[in-house]
Amino acid sequence: MAQTIAQIITAETSLICEAGTGTGKTLAYLVPAVLSKRKVVLSTGTRALQDQLFRHDLPLVLAALNSAARVALLKGRSNYLCQYRLERALGRAARLNRDLRADLSRVRDWAQVTTSGDIAECQIAENASVWPLVTSTLDNCLAQDCPRLNRCHPQAARRQAQEADIVIVNHHLLCANFALQLNQVGAVIPEPQCWIIDEAHQLPEIAMQFFGLALSTKQVLDLTDDLVTAADSEHDLIGSAPGLSAAVTALTTAAHTLHQAFANVTGRVAWQDLDDPEPILRVLAQLGEALTAVADSLTAVAGQNKEWDRGRERCADLLKRLARLAAPPSEADADWVRWVDVQNWGMRLHLTPLDVAPIFAALREQAPATWILTSATMTVGGSFDHFARQMGWGAEVRTASWDSPFDYPRQALWFLPPDMPDPSTAQYTQRVAVIARELITIAQGRTFLLFTSHRALREVAAQFDTPSFGYPLLIQGSAPRAALLDRFRSLGNAVLLGSTSFWEGVDVRGEALSCVIIDKLPFAMPDDPILRAKIAALQRQGLNPFLEYQLPHAVIALKQGAGRLIRDDTDRGLFVVCDPRLLTRRYGTAFFNSLPPMTRTQELAAVRAFMQPPETLTPAVKPIKRRRARTIKKTEDN
Repeated sequence: MAQTIAQIITAETSLICEAGTGTGKTLAYLVPAVLSKRKVVLSTGTRALQDQLFRHDLPLVLAALNSAARVALLKGRSNYLCQYRLERALGRAARLNRDLRADLSRVRDWAQVTTSGDIAECQIAENASVWPLVTSTLDNCLAQDCPRLNRCHPQAARRQAQEADIVIVNHHLLCANFALQLNQVGAVIPEPQCWIIDEAHQLPEIAMQFFGLALSTKQVLDLTDDLVTAADSEHDLIGSAPGLSAAVTALTTAAHTLHQAFANVTGRVAWQDLDDPEPILRVLAQLGEALTAVADSLTAVAGQNKEWDRGRERCADLLKRLARLAAPPSEADADWVRWVDVQNWGMRLHLTPLDVAPIFAALREQAPATWILTSATMTVGGSFDHFARQMGWGAEVRTASWDSPFDYPRQALWFLPPDMPDPSTAQYTQRVAVIARELITIAQGRTFLLFTSHRALREVAAQFDTPSFGYPLLIQGSAPRAALLDRFRSLGNAVLLGSTSFWEGVDVRGEALSCVIIDKLPFAMPDDPILRAKIAALQRQGLNPFLEYQLPHAVIALKQGAGRLIRDDTDRGLFVVCDPRLLTRRYGTAFFNSLPPMTRTQELAAVRAFMQPPETLTPAVKPIKRRRARTIKKTEDN
């Protein structure tokens, strides 16, 4: 893999490649990246992986190669301490509650010693309430007008990235950067000679978020809060700018009214599925009038307060977004979907592109470079076609794959529970709970039970969360994800119930995780507004949406879930998919042909025999080659 990537970089072409767990994928792209002596931007799926590359993997490679390559870590603006906002927060500390004051004091002490300002270095949870007070966003950053510009941590990180040979970013920052380029606003990430994208299977979905348009009630309320805070208090705002004070109050009311207009809506809903959009359009018009009034009031006090001046620019941006989002549908919107997301915290309006392929193709044409895209889960039935189409590539891009060196037929058993009802039936989740309870007992805990919906997770959690359960039970949402994983590893016999966020990016090695149970095949929810619009668009093109989109997405998701089980060559474990459609529907073959070649069975006796304490396995690197799955007893052939 390293040799192939080196050849691609030298030839200045592009590569899409899949590398199974255990192939050493990270080293395979880091070594040629360092040796190439080219400007490289490396993007990963999460900030945690970003930190691991920067603090562990890349230093190891640099030391081994005796390389002096300069490396920079670059994150989004809100991941860095803002000195100006810290000073402002400290000035208002007396108005904060006790816990916030304690965290603010810790941030102040850390601010005096940090050189990077990266909040991941501070021993305060990344979701703590103090961080929005002392970090900035694209909306509230004062940019060149900031009185602490000479001590700006995000600016320092960007300067280091400009000077570095290798820059490590994450997909969210990468896509935000591409969106800025598309809007001709500039760029945050320096233009490289080579892009290396790890966990690349995530990129199309993330790109849809950033290449679209959105406006939320939270953005509006953040604006009103910042305008009041800029005057130190609401009382001071009334005294210094009474017209602005009244306008801000009216805008706050308009934002709350907009949220209340969706009182009968929960979750993600397509705009055309709203019962009566006319009242909502009237409320949106009122919001626009309130934004205009605030902008006019800010114009009247221009130059008095830098944060108010920035607020005027924010009003203009929100008005521009609102005009686009509330405009009547046109022919230009045929490849976009308009939808709303309504939650307890507020609501967000979206306009999302259904196809990011032409956008990526335009970006590559605009700034030619080498692209290396890799992941452990990119192919469906050995084909890269689905991913390549999403990224706007045709036959011209080179593809390659390397299987995992693990001995899956020996290390993993794939159990398909017999006599399971159809997943659409009311008793299905109850039956999943029954079979899962039996398998957890056989595995002596040590289990991930992964769900495709929060509803099913809650239903099973309610049944398991009793004193008689017998094993430590960890439930998604009861603690931060990282804390749950740390506790799972340390307990050694725990059972973790999780949904989407635990299907990938989780690495638990050894006997602590010996069983992964998946309740259903991970098809996207059929009422999701983006999926429905995508299906309609594919049908207009005369294509089969299930084969072109829904099935490939589900296959890749299941590959991710299965990938949690075997993490090194001494792991052994049980993989369970409760969904009977694997055996009763023709498309089950697509899943069997895409996942690692685990031995398969429907016999519980075989499960008990396999889960007996094994003899010590001798670590051995197996030849990287394609293997067919063996079957035992009542298993159907592919």
